[in-house]
Amino acid sequence: MKLLLFATASALALPFARVTDRALGPRGCLFTFHRAAPSDLWEKLPNRNFYIDVAFLDRFLGYLAAQNWDVVTMSEAQRRISSGDRGNGYVNFSIDDCYRDTFEVIAPLFRKHKVPLTLFVTTGIPDGTLSMWSSGLEDALLNRDRVRVGDETLVLDSAEAKRAAYHRIADSWDGPEADRHYAAFCAANGIDIEAMHWKHAITWDMLAELARDPLLEIGAHTVSHPRMSSLQPEAAMAELEQSRARLNERLGIHVEHFAFPYGRSVDCGPRDFALAQRAGFRTAATTRKGLVRRGRDAFSLPRNTINGGHRSLAAMEMHLTGFTGAAARVLGRV
Repeated sequence: MKLLLFATASALALPFARVTDRALGPRGCLFTFHRAAPSDLWEKLPNRNFYIDVAFLDRFLGYLAAQNWDVVTMSEAQRRISSGDRGNGYVNFSIDDCYRDTFEVIAPLFRKHKVPLTLFVTTGIPDGTLSMWSSGLEDALLNRDRVRVGDETLVLDSAEAKRAAYHRIADSWDGPEADRHYAAFCAANGIDIEAMHWKHAITWDMLAELARDPLLEIGAHTVSHPRMSSLQPEAAMAELEQSRARLNERLGIHVEHFAFPYGRSVDCGPRDFALAQRAGFRTAATTRKGLVRRGRDAFSLPRNTINGGHRSLAAMEMHLTGFTGAAARVLGRV
């Protein structure tokens, strides 16, 4: 039934898209996501909506080529915004944070399609200074049939039970005490925190190899992934400057683009956009939905988040036509 609904929605959306393409004219649509997984694994993941299904991403990249969308770097998107280029509509894909699957799964897929990809790296991940408690928690729930949480033993006898456990635990941990909760969880369940980190983290050696790929562009995503609006100006500026300096130093590159963690209106605002400009970046991206046109402010760029719930071309066309951005603004979800 679900497949039939998707097929019906796609059949309705795609002719509509061709009409709106003519009406809307050239425009940019920036996409972002975090992780990717093969279809069979995606179905089992406790936090599966944090991932995009690799098979669908492969299909979508082919669809964009067939529809004459240009897939571009953030640098090229910024050029088109500034110049008002009247060529094809364009799309940028960016990954936030960057995990091991960025190197092992996602970059090879974009190479297969011969299209560029932007990586916004949180430098605490390859430096090993940022806790990856959500990845470690998910891994434990995925690969065990029971875990100890506080005084309780949770039985994980189905994918549904694992998903329910993940969301219940993650919701209770989320906040400044998350690292402490995770350390106690690892101790109770015999998990090596260091080994778990490097099972999921991208490394500097991986990033160095990616930095040599002409299709891949690397940008900054802070050191410790904070909500920028919650920081004092000096601390916010340090996150901007130090993440870029660390990437430049380790990879021998010149980072020009930045993406705000979380990225909604409560997470970053005019003060933070001004700081990113003052720090010397050429662009800064949010996760507020919408399209990009000529003259758009380069330091509050909208990006449309795609995840496990986006598995139909109809859903993607809602982003490409700007429908989801308009709906988000009407509903106040910005």
